[in-house]
Amino acid sequence: MAEPQSFPASTAISADERLIVALDVPNAAAAQEMVRRIGEAAGFYKVGLQLFTAEGPGIVQDLVASGRKVFLDLKLHDIPNTVAGAVKSLCELRVEMLTVHASGGSKMLRAAVEAAQTAAKTPILLGVTVLTSLEPEDLAEVGTADNAEQQVIRLAKLAKAAGCGGVVASPWEVGAVRRVIGGEMALVVPGIRPVGAVKGDQARVATPEDTIRAGASHLVVGRPITEAIDPGGAAREIVRQMNR
Repeated sequence: MAEPQSFPASTAISADERLIVALDVPNAAAAQEMVRRIGEAAGFYKVGLQLFTAEGPGIVQDLVASGRKVFLDLKLHDIPNTVAGAVKSLCELRVEMLTVHASGGSKMLRAAVEAAQTAAKTPILLGVTVLTSLEPEDLAEVGTADNAEQQVIRLAKLAKAAGCGGVVASPWEVGAVRRVIGGEMALVVPGIRPVGAVKGDQARVATPEDTIRAGASHLVVGRPITEAIDPGGAAREIVRQMNR
């Protein structure tokens, strides 16, 4: 049985360490240019499916070698043995956080946790609950009778019981999830939109200030930073709102 992962209490984390910039760009050149433009305003970056598929492990290795932290968001979801093997391989990249779908079930989650604990550097394994793009009709379409918050809470409990170090949930469920998982697990929240920002394809969104107040440990922000005229300035403004 895997031992539960621990995570520092959120009060020990400064606001600039809570911000994760999503590098949802098509290639390494675009990613490197964005990191250059953001400069010292952020030091934690998300690499997701688009960038990882285009560039492979090299982009992660480059970011880590430059002193940046990496949240590798691949949302692993397969049979337990396959996910365990993938986690072992990805741990060699020395990332800070790695996602698995909590809907893969407790056996898969425990296999992922056990695999991560064999690594020289163990990442925080995050159980992804319900994607921020999903609305009630989408959940009904795939056979989920519960509403989003009920399903998120169920999956958050599952991730905690399996020993994951944190969960991913939308801003709308942060307060409820924090009450369920307690204060020692990471709660990473995408779907962050500063006041006045375009909602885009995200259905369940909130402001940085409200999401931190509700109990998030980290905020994932993409387009409001990467599509800004001054990405570094946009990142600093979001940190300011988080501090507020």
